[in-house]
Amino acid sequence: MSGNAKLRRLVVFQAALLVVLMLALSNAPVGDAIWLNVPPTGTKCVSEEIQSNVVVLSDYVVVSDDHGHVPTISAKVTSPYGNNLHHKENVTHGQFAFTTQEAGNYLACFWTDSHTRGAGEVSVNIEWKTGIAAKDWESVARKEKIEGVELELRKLEGAVEAIHENLLYLRDREAEMRTTSENTNARVAWFSIMSLGICIVVSGSQIWYLKRYFQKKKLI
Repeated sequence: MSGNAKLRRLVVFQAALLVVLMLALSNAPVGDAIWLNVPPTGTKCVSEEIQSNVVVLSDYVVVSDDHGHVPTISAKVTSPYGNNLHHKENVTHGQFAFTTQEAGNYLACFWTDSHTRGAGEVSVNIEWKTGIAAKDWESVARKEKIEGVELELRKLEGAVEAIHENLLYLRDREAEMRTTSENTNARVAWFSIMSLGICIVVSGSQIWYLKRYFQKKKLI
């Protein structure tokens, strides 16, 4: 009887834990909504540090109270190495999607077009999704014929994998930064030793020169 009670409590605990995780996943944000006020002159940019092999999906749209005349903007997205991933001009809305090839800061910049610069600031709404948030779960459900709890479990599995990959990426970045810091400290230490040695040599040379000078002048 005691064994059955323990088993029952274990099953109830696991079910409760599963429900909590599913609720947390369903209430979690699926992406970042960003509002930008693009100035009449200049450029406004947003960036995000993303690891490699991550899907990025974003929609942007100009928001204007004057529905008869919506100002146009230009948009450009570049990779950490400066590669052009998206470039549009004279648009009121757009979308870009890509899979990251290298890790680093991905930059999205917006600016107003020349014929709309006298209208003041332009408001732009950006919906930025990366990784698990950018995945089309409806297509996955139709393809694999899953729904309900099974679909939520797949979402949870994807979220766990994304967290694990992000932790591995952070660990690699930490190791890289630690190596860079150690190399920098070693170079500074060698530079300090070399500077001290040069100072000692110069000081000894000055003492030797002054001693010979005073001996020639018969001052000592």
